[in-house]
Amino acid sequence: MKKVKAKKHLGQHFLEDLNIAENIVNLLEFKNETILEIGPGMGVLTQFLVKKNIDFEVIELDRESVFYLRLNYPKLKIIEGDFLKINISEIYTKPMSLIGNFPYNISSQILFKAFENRNTITEVVGMFQKEVAERIASLKGKKKGILSVLLQAFYNIEYCFTVDEYVFNPPPKVKSGVIKLVRNTRKKLDCDEKLFIQIVKTGYNQRRKTLRNSLKSFSLEPNSEIDILLQKRAEQLDVEDFIKLTQHVEKKRNK
Repeated sequence: MKKVKAKKHLGQHFLEDLNIAENIVNLLEFKNETILEIGPGMGVLTQFLVKKNIDFEVIELDRESVFYLRLNYPKLKIIEGDFLKINISEIYTKPMSLIGNFPYNISSQILFKAFENRNTITEVVGMFQKEVAERIASLKGKKKGILSVLLQAFYNIEYCFTVDEYVFNPPPKVKSGVIKLVRNTRKKLDCDEKLFIQIVKTGYNQRRKTLRNSLKSFSLEPNSEIDILLQKRAEQLDVEDFIKLTQHVEKKRNK
């Protein structure tokens, strides 16, 4: 059968290097009973996953890819649809892993969904645009962003390796990076989660300013412990620092 034509509107870039594909699959720890591959395309990762003794399924939006997969992997469980629109908690009741050569145009949304379902999605192995992968894995510095902080609160994140453009068809204009996220032991934050997210987003939305200026709307009171933090920019703080700021705001509001 002829190959599937990559569709620009779906952000498809088909990986053609089988060694890289196998290396990505081998990053999974295979501790979870369920593994879901997002956007398998023509099955470059799928061919290695079907050989494992696991409960494995794929979700694919592209009808042409679904047709190709049904012909080549007749026993494969295929969910035809959009991962971003499925209800994880309704479909999956046990811890699961996500894997994929994720479309660049929705890769951040996939990770936000993992964050929202972090007690179910306990492992993610994926290919991203290199800049995005580095940002997610970065602990401090200019590359770090809102999603980095939120994910690092609940996942241990490792930047695994870089992938060159020429191993894809069609080749993207940028290099790619493979990262791995594994759920850590944190059950919940030691502060109000909604307020924590609000403070992180506010700090990064004005990332060139010091937090003393970007967080003015929270009416932070002088405090020797947080004064040092307020002199910094959002990118210079880690998860624990943002928790401290959130706890300070909570105390003020509860007075």
